[in-house]
Amino acid sequence: MGPQAEVDELFEVKNYFYIGNYQQCINEAAKLRKPSSPDIALQRDIFTYRSYIAQNKFLVVLDEIHGASLPEVQPLKMLAEYLHSKSNRQAVLDQLNLKIDTSAHNETLVLVAATIFIQEGNLDGAYRYVHSSESLEAMAFMINILLSLDRVDLALKKLKEMQEKDDDATLTQLAQAWVHTAMGGDKLQDAYYIYQELVDKYGSTPLLLNGQAVTFIGQGKYEEAESALQEALDRDSNNPEVLINLIALQRHLEKGPEISNRYLSQLKDAHPDHPFIKDLKQKEDDFQRISQLYSPSNPVCV
Repeated sequence: MGPQAEVDELFEVKNYFYIGNYQQCINEAAKLRKPSSPDIALQRDIFTYRSYIAQNKFLVVLDEIHGASLPEVQPLKMLAEYLHSKSNRQAVLDQLNLKIDTSAHNETLVLVAATIFIQEGNLDGAYRYVHSSESLEAMAFMINILLSLDRVDLALKKLKEMQEKDDDATLTQLAQAWVHTAMGGDKLQDAYYIYQELVDKYGSTPLLLNGQAVTFIGQGKYEEAESALQEALDRDSNNPEVLINLIALQRHLEKGPEISNRYLSQLKDAHPDHPFIKDLKQKEDDFQRISQLYSPSNPVCV
């Protein structure tokens, strides 16, 4: 017999984080009381803090990370500060830019910077910085950004790099589902099967259910999409991506505008700074401005 394969102590922790089951990630991390090395302990703490941030439990992170904490953990405090307080965001951005310019490579800083840049709508900046890393998670970030820019061709190339690095990794499987969804057509069914396989392995989460719903919408299976999104909403009633897809789905279900408006109001209340809401506000302002320009009180000469 050959040597036994090395066991990844953080396998469950990482997988639950990547599929969006943040509480289970925290629970699994708490079970790892005697990690085999300081690096494993560090990574355990990083995924724990990231899960608290994903749950909007920012004070846990702000209270526990301090000046004496390890450099690899410090960026998570910046992310928690950025998301927790709108009034402090410019200061956090200034601090982040200083860190980027002066710090040695820090994988957590790479991911935090990309997250904040995306939130700021700076996709080019996010891509340029995350491109400095060769980790699977950085590659997944790059694919996400490329798909947002409608560069499916480049996303496919990056996906092949991920597959060459680790074809079986959960992140690689998720990235493949994203790319297949963006390609549409017959690939939508392939994307659905990837999500379903992950559900069968690790249980359903809002992230996986939302992914399945998008494949259903692309195939015109609107009732199946509604069922998946409602299940996702039962698990996370304020999940922004689920709410956005429910808003988009209503025009296909022909249930009337009041349902769609209800989801939109919920999204505005829970996530006023979400890029979807910012874009919608900009379009509303543009429409109002153009309407006033062409109103009877402001005749336009032609």
